[in-house]
Amino acid sequence: MEIILASQSPRRRELIGLLGYPFRTLSADVDESLATDADPAVNVVETARLKAAEILRRLNGEPGYENSVLVAADTTVALDGRMLGKPANAAEAWRMLTALRNRTHEVHTGVVAVHLGCGDEVSGVNTAVVAMRDYSDAEIAAYIASGDPLDKAGAYAIQHPGFRPVAWLDGCFTGVMGLSVCHLLQLLTQLGLPVKADLTAVYHAHQQYPCALYEKIGAKRP
Repeated sequence: MEIILASQSPRRRELIGLLGYPFRTLSADVDESLATDADPAVNVVETARLKAAEILRRLNGEPGYENSVLVAADTTVALDGRMLGKPANAAEAWRMLTALRNRTHEVHTGVVAVHLGCGDEVSGVNTAVVAMRDYSDAEIAAYIASGDPLDKAGAYAIQHPGFRPVAWLDGCFTGVMGLSVCHLLQLLTQLGLPVKADLTAVYHAHQQYPCALYEKIGAKRP
């Protein structure tokens, strides 16, 4: 069994590696504006499905994928119902980070998984409520200068060791990173895959912000 990840994101590659399955990555270049639902929680699933469809089109029934599962994901930050994607430049990153500062928002990560052997598809969305701390303008400037915000939805990485923008989180830490490992495990078990994840590693990824979904896959915390 192999997982094909429809992403070149280094965060998603890191997280998919926790599942215990061999995997490869394929870039899914799609026009994300084709996902038009105004509800951010629906929009991310639509976008993930666009990415999955693009990979399926490229594979086009090629042999050798009968035991493969395609996984596509999309993440957005929603502030007052408005979606914040990746900033186009430093100025937009500044506007996003100042808008989020000392406020609460939602992070939605949509996932679509397709078993390439039988064509079965499962999908879902993981939502976390995130409260940002009251970081200073100087901290924002230093973080933007690092270049880290420019490929992140909402212009921040929850796991950044220097900026550490989050005050508290109700939800899944890895979901805010871009791919909820626990939620994905649930979807894969629906497709009949056994749980092979290093659950200790998954738990350590959630130590600071425990994830309730961890128990829902039938696993016990180490």
